Amino acid sequence: MGNWEIGKLGNWVPDAFEGVRYLQIKKMIYSISKKDRNLKGGITLNGSKSISNRALIIRALCGQHFAIKNLSTSKDSELMQALLASKNELLDAGAAGTTFRFLTAYLATQPGTQILTGTERMKKRPIGVLVEALKKLGADIEYLEEKGFPPLKIRPPKDLGKTSELSIPADTSSQYLSALLMIAPTLPNGLTLNLEGNIVSRPYLEMTLRMMEYFGVGHEWEGNCIKVAPQTYVPKDFLVEADWSAASYWYAMAAFSEDCDLTLHGLFADSLQGDSVLPEMMESFGVASEFGEGFVRLRKSSASAKPIFEWDFLPCPDLAQTLAVVCAGLGVSGVFTGLETLRIKETDRINALQMELSKVQVALSMLPARFSKKSNKEHYIVQGKAVVENAPVFATYEDHRMAMAFAPLAMFGEIKIEGPGVVEKSYPVFWEDMEKVGFVVGRE
Repeated sequence: MGNWEIGKLGNWVPDAFEGVRYLQIKKMIYSISKKDRNLKGGITLNGSKSISNRALIIRALCGQHFAIKNLSTSKDSELMQALLASKNELLDAGAAGTTFRFLTAYLATQPGTQILTGTERMKKRPIGVLVEALKKLGADIEYLEEKGFPPLKIRPPKDLGKTSELSIPADTSSQYLSALLMIAPTLPNGLTLNLEGNIVSRPYLEMTLRMMEYFGVGHEWEGNCIKVAPQTYVPKDFLVEADWSAASYWYAMAAFSEDCDLTLHGLFADSLQGDSVLPEMMESFGVASEFGEGFVRLRKSSASAKPIFEWDFLPCPDLAQTLAVVCAGLGVSGVFTGLETLRIKETDRINALQMELSKVQVALSMLPARFSKKSNKEHYIVQGKAVVENAPVFATYEDHRMAMAFAPLAMFGEIKIEGPGVVEKSYPVFWEDMEKVGFVVGRE
């Protein structure tokens, strides 16, 4: 804890408890194996964390209760519910980036004073662009440690809505922009967002705006300008679709399988999520998707995996780790762009991928600048075919997606996952679901 915490909350038990609990999780190792490469059965996927957290913030802004069906059981969404309901001055968002950012904007419009903090990693994740934007709107926010980073002290706004127009770099985190958009209709004069430059993760902004529309809030989006007039959210029951990011790990297993007939329940072809591009991606690896009412059935197609896979992950960064592992498992050369935001996630995901792929003799490298002259993008290449032998131990770096992205490699031989408990952040029953389709999960 920082000095400000020790002086005021030095005997705060939950923080100490979480620290002990985290160390216990980190020391755990699971061994994962499968006797064959057949994949058959049905899995009911958890509700989308991204959609759930937006629905929870909108319900709080609505001021009236409505039912949220199939709400994510992820730790991040449960934490969001708990913090929104909390009367405590100190609110600890842990490692939940979306939760922290959405709460920062929400609390900036509310009465009362709160201290919003998180893990040590969270304190290294920038929040300055969002905080400075909120200050321009009239928020009263103070950095308690390093400027531009958590923790924050958020007091009641002094002159909320003193401006109704903001200009923000368009390549900033979509979570900042979504946070601002969700509070926009509650501001006295609404909000006009001018996005300067190329927009990062546009599908996440579209998801936010489509959800706002569902709850009665309209908008205008012309060029790089989004306008939201002052309006009132209309409460009505809401169904959270399943998480396409979670589906990616099952698609990876399908790609690695020799025979596949797997049904994933809770997914829709017409989805709010940018990650719903996954079926199109996975056609390159011989996985066919057949949609039904609220499910998708995965089968092996007659086409074999293509030797080279190229994709821009800027609209869907959460799929990058999975696809890097898919390329590695099948020996496909993967050329990736749009990985800019991966260095400021739960961990530096590019570095983490490089370290862990090397354990199965696969390299992830940045291509020389000459490959980026026309597009001005960084290009990365995945090279080599994974050699799974002697039960390699994959570290997770406190990152749920590292654990789940590497788990499908157990289709090729026994592997071990260090710190497997991190999956609770988004997919708490992931290991149990793997067991349902024939994987052996040894809990050491």
